[in-house]
Amino acid sequence: MKATEDRQVRKLMEEMSKHGKIGMAATRAGLHRNVARKYVKAGKLPSELAEPRSWRTREDPFVADWAEIVSRLSDAPELEAKTLLEDLEARKPGAYSEGQLRTLQRRIRQWRAQEGPPKEVFFAQEHRPGEALQTDFTWMNTLGITIGGEEFLHLICHPVLPYSNWEWGTVCLSESMAALRRGVQEAVFQLGRVPQFHQTDNSTAATHNLATGMRGFNGDYEALMRHLGMTARTIEVGKSHQNGDVESLNGAFKRRVKQHLLLRNSRDFETVAAYEAWLQEIFKKANRLRARRLAEDLTAMRPLNVRRLPEHTCEKVRVTSWSTIRVKHNAYSVPSRLIGETVEARIYDDRLEIFFAGIYQFTVERLLGRFGHRINYRHIIWWLVQKPGAFARYKYRDDMFPTLAFRKAYDALSSSSSGVKADLEYLRILHLAASTMESEVETALLLLAEARSVVTADGVKALVAPSVTEVPEMAVFEVDLASYDGLLACGEVGA
Repeated sequence: MKATEDRQVRKLMEEMSKHGKIGMAATRAGLHRNVARKYVKAGKLPSELAEPRSWRTREDPFVADWAEIVSRLSDAPELEAKTLLEDLEARKPGAYSEGQLRTLQRRIRQWRAQEGPPKEVFFAQEHRPGEALQTDFTWMNTLGITIGGEEFLHLICHPVLPYSNWEWGTVCLSESMAALRRGVQEAVFQLGRVPQFHQTDNSTAATHNLATGMRGFNGDYEALMRHLGMTARTIEVGKSHQNGDVESLNGAFKRRVKQHLLLRNSRDFETVAAYEAWLQEIFKKANRLRARRLAEDLTAMRPLNVRRLPEHTCEKVRVTSWSTIRVKHNAYSVPSRLIGETVEARIYDDRLEIFFAGIYQFTVERLLGRFGHRINYRHIIWWLVQKPGAFARYKYRDDMFPTLAFRKAYDALSSSSSGVKADLEYLRILHLAASTMESEVETALLLLAEARSVVTADGVKALVAPSVTEVPEMAVFEVDLASYDGLLACGEVGA
């Protein structure tokens, strides 16, 4: 309010200096003539005339208990006003109300400022061009991104140059070493140059030894730093402000993405690759505004003269008699023909690629966390249909229902038939899905459910059986070769 009044009085003084007419000057400044005359006479701004108030406008409701409150705060400065008020209300019913919380918060804030314990001082740091690359992970779930209409829970691996605020980012599903390797390499290969240091927080990917639980940079991360020629460093535990530049840019980047989503008028993307490409265009637009300081960053860095490391790590694993492999504490099924063999799992942030004898076999979405399982019924159904008795207590039985329609079909079979008979009928349906098209079998199950018909494997097979195309009968055309003799004869006459 005072700032607005000060602007009006400045305008008033400016007009008075031009023509000296108080009425005209007051009108142009938006002030009443009498108010304008007061400020012209005083020759001061409203903020300069204001005097501090030294009296209370109402009685302090906490005066009776203030000494006790101060004593408690002195013993435990971290106590909050709401906790203290709840305690007072419990011990003195009716003496205080919830509406007095703001008053108590203000009194405690004033006490802490005047008599409270010293607060931690943060020291502004001078960033040097090209000295370090800071990397952090930030969740993007609050933006409501979808891929093909499905919710997409993900993070961004976000490297930043603190001096110029140049930034880059890659989409990932967890704070894994694979995600960190890809994110850091994408950034330095975009720059074409490498800083002296790479700085992270104490994330699992960089500083946890998962085997021992000990701190300290793990071997994979140290190998990445050696390859790129950067020195690894990290912040102190619990001191996220030491990674402050990238932390602040996390929020700024998400606000920028939100604005671009509003312009795009859709939060859905066809593929993850399309979404990541769209994000990186946003990074490029922001980085164009940082070109001058970025040039100083690049000048201070050394050239990047190494090849890109693979984005994956490899593990050799043996296929069990269950037709499964275990990778990073999770189980995955493989085709039963590989039982007893050793396969190579190439581990990316979002997927596994399985190879046998150097030949690609298939790709499976990677599971996060531990003790999960992803079993593809197509890998084992040919054996399971021959051993239907194993289905009832199969460890991974829930994975044998690819969609809700299959689950409902099994429940309908179980309610109308005995256990083994229902299992066999369902496994025959699942075998049909593996042999033909799962989507067509699902459609057949939905049609049978809608018609309230009894679900059987033969009934489903009849609906998905390919229609036989009738080939029309055509009369054989007889060629009259005599006509060619006639043409030849004509040619001889003409000669």
